[in-house]
Amino acid sequence: MLNPASAHGSSAETPLLQAIGITKRYGTFLANDSIDIELYAGEIHALLGENGAGKSTLVKMMYGLIQPSAGELRWMNRKVVLAGPSEARALGIGMVFQHFSLFDNLTVAENVALGLDGKESFAAMSARLAQVSNDYGLPLDPKRDVWRLSVGERQRIEIVRALMQNPKLLILDEPTAVLTPQEADQLFIVLERLRSEGRGLLYISHKLEEVKRLCGTATILRGGKKISTCNPRAETAASLARMMVGADIGEVKAKTARATTVPRLVIKDLSLAPDDPHGTYLHTISLEVKGGEILGIAGVAGNGQDEFFAALSGERLSGAEGNVVIDGEAAGLMSVTQRRRLGAAFVPEERLGHGTAPRMKLSENALLTGHAASGMVNHGFIDRPATLETVDKTTKTFDVRKAKRDPEAVSLSGGNLQKFIVGREILREPGVLVVSQPTWGVDAGAAAVIRQALLDLSGRGTAVLVISQDLDELAEIADRIAVMFHGRLSEPLVAASATREKLGLLMGGSSVSQPEPTVEVSHAVGA
Repeated sequence: MLNPASAHGSSAETPLLQAIGITKRYGTFLANDSIDIELYAGEIHALLGENGAGKSTLVKMMYGLIQPSAGELRWMNRKVVLAGPSEARALGIGMVFQHFSLFDNLTVAENVALGLDGKESFAAMSARLAQVSNDYGLPLDPKRDVWRLSVGERQRIEIVRALMQNPKLLILDEPTAVLTPQEADQLFIVLERLRSEGRGLLYISHKLEEVKRLCGTATILRGGKKISTCNPRAETAASLARMMVGADIGEVKAKTARATTVPRLVIKDLSLAPDDPHGTYLHTISLEVKGGEILGIAGVAGNGQDEFFAALSGERLSGAEGNVVIDGEAAGLMSVTQRRRLGAAFVPEERLGHGTAPRMKLSENALLTGHAASGMVNHGFIDRPATLETVDKTTKTFDVRKAKRDPEAVSLSGGNLQKFIVGREILREPGVLVVSQPTWGVDAGAAAVIRQALLDLSGRGTAVLVISQDLDELAEIADRIAVMFHGRLSEPLVAASATREKLGLLMGGSSVSQPEPTVEVSHAVGA
């Protein structure tokens, strides 16, 4: 372990890592524009900004994944050029990425070994892995297959693998995005311990209350430039968001009182085997969503949400037509197109590849989901002006920022592409909308636009089902919240009484019985 370091504040103290005028150009585009930042031992330093602000580019240069176009990095006051991550790790820089880099069919120890230098035997490394994970309150069984682990346990692997390299500086990108509230609280204890040991931490997160709780310093980027360095504890979440976005973010709230009507989406006794050997069985799920209501489905990723979305959208057909009913029509055996013709709309979690075809234009992507229930196709011929009109209307209504009228989907930032995908479905005025992770990985401004649009849509009588890992999001927009755990659904709770603690326990399986250790689909709690 490192020697504890005093909290920085003395001008004589040397930063662990210093970026001086760091610039990164991609052609004429400036991803980072002369950024200065200092990271100290014994400090948790937040890096904040909208999607596309330049955060990922900056930390990739700090970790040696890409090279700066100008400026320099200094490690403990010595100029360094990092040719790759191995050189960064050799200095003492570790990184925990937002998206896991794990092989499901390998064990915990085998996955960890792939990220180390191989200088110790596999047996010695496995023993050290068990010791380090237990010492930091992140216990792992080195012999377990990764595919058997929860998402929270997989996050532990990434963190422990970094800790086994004994880093002086640890970069963490959205580390709580897939954790239950209880798992996040445990992680905060670990991070505070690392700070007290004298390690520096660079913490990237969209969760501003989390940043205020953990971090003593924050650097804010906007449009590739550094806007401010501040003490986040002296700011409000609103003031931090204002610095990130450059404007006030409107409050998300229902504009009028919403009155619920009859159930417009009914799921009854839905059981479904996964089409992936590592997928999750759905166990006898029953649920009703009324017109004018937003019903949230909480849960840690990998507990059946993908399979549930596929069953509702028609990408996977259920066992009986009555398993899914849309506005009174039995739709369990209908295709996606047939369900859209009933007035349903669907927004999947993955923006590129599932929600859109990356190399196709926005108008072409609008056609892919809109041809079944819009005026884009007449007598078998595509109405090109109608597809462009959909793009224009979505762009204007949802403030989709793009370089030209009809670019390829892949050219948009994550937040702008998400606004386009959600917007094109909402503008159809569907009777039922099923949306998965509507604001996943988007900035506060885009998230507010999307959440307000969902509230407004439900206010016009649509039944909205939102699958989300973000409990703050569900608390903000949902009327009722149910939790999915191991393919089973809890009884929905009225949102006003669904505390984070109660939902966190359900997300960990405390009140939902464990699935049978067999491939047979068994009865479960209905909702």
